[in-house]
Amino acid sequence: MDIIIRNVSATAIKKIDEKAKEKKISRQEFLKGQLETLAFFHEQTNRELQLENMLEKVLQMMGQCSTTMENMNDIMHELMGGNEPL
Repeated sequence: MDIIIRNVSATAIKKIDEKAKEKKISRQEFLKGQLETLAFFHEQTNRELQLENMLEKVLQMMGQCSTTMENMNDIMHELMGGNEPL
């Protein structure tokens, strides 16, 4: 599918051409890549936020597990009649 964009400033075109030249691709290829990236940016950002939230929950759960394990270790130590601290 084609997209036509009109009235783009000469300065902007020059910058686009410079970026395309740096990547050794045509202006069309550069702009196509930029548009495709933009189209999926919001979706990708949402995925990243979901992963960050999941990671935070996992870290919280790991902290709770660690605390529980320490408590269980203390209880076992007491039940075994240990007078020495762990």
